[in-house]
Amino acid sequence: MTDSPRRTALDAVHRALGATMTDFAGWDMPLRYGSERDEHTAVRTRAGLFDLSHMGEITVTGPQAADLLGYALVGNIATVKPGRARYTMICREDGGILDDLIVYRLGDTEDPTYLVVANASNAQTVLDALTERAAGFDAEVRDDRDAYALLAVQGPASPGIVAALTDADLDGLKYYAGLPTTVAGVPVLLARTGYTGEDGFELFAAPEHAEKLWRALTDAGADAGLVPCGLSCRDTLRLEAGMPLYGHELSTALTPFDAGLGRVVKFEKEGDFVGRAALSAAAKRAESAPPRKLVGLVAEGRRVPRAGYPVVAGGEVIGEVTSGAPSPTLGRPIAMAYVDAAHAAPGTTGVGVDIRGSHEPYEVVALPFYKRQK
Repeated sequence: MTDSPRRTALDAVHRALGATMTDFAGWDMPLRYGSERDEHTAVRTRAGLFDLSHMGEITVTGPQAADLLGYALVGNIATVKPGRARYTMICREDGGILDDLIVYRLGDTEDPTYLVVANASNAQTVLDALTERAAGFDAEVRDDRDAYALLAVQGPASPGIVAALTDADLDGLKYYAGLPTTVAGVPVLLARTGYTGEDGFELFAAPEHAEKLWRALTDAGADAGLVPCGLSCRDTLRLEAGMPLYGHELSTALTPFDAGLGRVVKFEKEGDFVGRAALSAAAKRAESAPPRKLVGLVAEGRRVPRAGYPVVAGGEVIGEVTSGAPSPTLGRPIAMAYVDAAHAAPGTTGVGVDIRGSHEPYEVVALPFYKRQK
């Protein structure tokens, strides 16, 4: 018998709102509440409210917490200042990506605590890897997945909505930062990282406060046009913003250099780290002759490409779609794909996607498809 999916602290709220639920990485999550296109447009033009409590939180503490993370991850965690966050990855010894992560540095300089946020589908893998790599370090790795609910408010109206509920200095909260404060009287870690291409905030709170927080944000956002949003529009938003999704653009079969994200690997940091030798070789390979590059594809027609569909040119398969969807912002189907370097230049035409035997024409474009006006 399979385990029934886990439910977030907001499960009853989603069902009361009539959400279409779906099993995602072992969690019962809202896919959409009404029209995913309307939810997508709300985030681009006003604001959307998401339940992201399925994400995996892992706390790392102790005198050698930074040393452990420096060894376990590809980024230079020692240089993350208190109250800031960093996008990084955890790789295998062979350089394959186990997951992409956000690491927050909490607390003061003397005794930093790090909150590692993993993708829901990889949370256990990341926890196991960090625990194993902690051997020999004076540091503790703690599974805090049950300690947090995670809400996100995304969209141009989000600063005004959150400002109505907190005394925190939101202007001082930079992109990729996290601040312990209270929102609607609830203690939270208020972060500003985002996965939609818009400005916005993430609120890490105790699960017992999740419903109070959701209702307060809903009320504060009513006049601004805030709507509840599901995972479906989150996917089209991040796709337009050219943001990779693990299991699509990232996998153990790829190194960060294969994914065009070699910048997250910091060879200059002190000490060894897992995968260094393999990643060094991958960096050299990427410099001399990148096998395939991650590009954007925009459809000339209306048929939607899906992950796994072959990309073709001149009768040859030259790549593979990793993510595809109709783009509400562009009004046409879009996709991210790995294609041979010879066909990766923006503006390249004569490229198609094999959609069930029919070669649909696409144009190669630079990522992201969408960039908000600052």
